[in-house]
Amino acid sequence: MPILTVIMAGSAEIGRYFYQEHVLVKSVRNGTVFAARAPIDKFNCTSFAIDSAVINNTRLLVRTGGLSGQSDLLQAWAATSGVSFTMTLTCPTAVGSTTLGGIYNANGGKVPVITVTAILPYQTVLSSAGFRTGNWSLRASEQAAVQGI
Repeated sequence: MPILTVIMAGSAEIGRYFYQEHVLVKSVRNGTVFAARAPIDKFNCTSFAIDSAVINNTRLLVRTGGLSGQSDLLQAWAATSGVSFTMTLTCPTAVGSTTLGGIYNANGGKVPVITVTAILPYQTVLSSAGFRTGNWSLRASEQAAVQGI
């Protein structure tokens, strides 16, 4: 009976971890696609700055799955420590031997590429029962070229 209990608890823990990781990866992917469709003038390739409205809306979308005040997709967003959300901007001018142009000519031939990263603490089921389990975290990162559509 004790072995069966350990196997069942371990299966539940692994399933919970992979479910929460899936939710985080999916929400970061959706947030990256949302940000990549913002107007291209919201991304400054000279100072590598992103418009604060794009950052705030993307963070809200990743956290809640929408832009109108839904509840958090994962409880870990409410954690007081270990939560990290970042958006970074890079601006390449070429890919391989191909010089970029087209809609990016107005931006000096630089293509804004955003990377959205979210890191959340993972609290195991066993830790809520009083067992010490270490520091685990969920991490997701996604990258997309800004389309400005």
